[in-house]
Amino acid sequence: QVQLVESGGGLVQPGGSLRLSCAASGSISSRNVMAWHRQAPAKQRDLVAIITSGDVTNYADSVKGRFTISRDNAKNTVYLQMNSLNPEDTAVYYCYVQTWGREYWGQGTQVTVSS
Repeated sequence: QVQLVESGGGLVQPGGSLRLSCAASGSISSRNVMAWHRQAPAKQRDLVAIITSGDVTNYADSVKGRFTISRDNAKNTVYLQMNSLNPEDTAVYYCYVQTWGREYWGQGTQVTVSS
């Protein structure tokens, strides 16, 4: 079993930055995938960024050049640095981990971009 604890969400003005963190605990394989998804009101949950245990990354087109995903394997923690935020980035952000053939989700953290 894997537990995910997210932090770092909040209210930010357009053009601002936030950094999300997600600490994973439990049985995690050295080969795993960590990611961030987001879900805006009345919309489906979409992938924002993904990073493998080999540090291969991929991003949604809407966040390329603005968001950076990274990880600290010693701490089993994944980060999402979000810059140049705009109101369209407002959503609940969910941490995701795939390990040992199973998927796990965090509880979600709200990010609101508004003046």
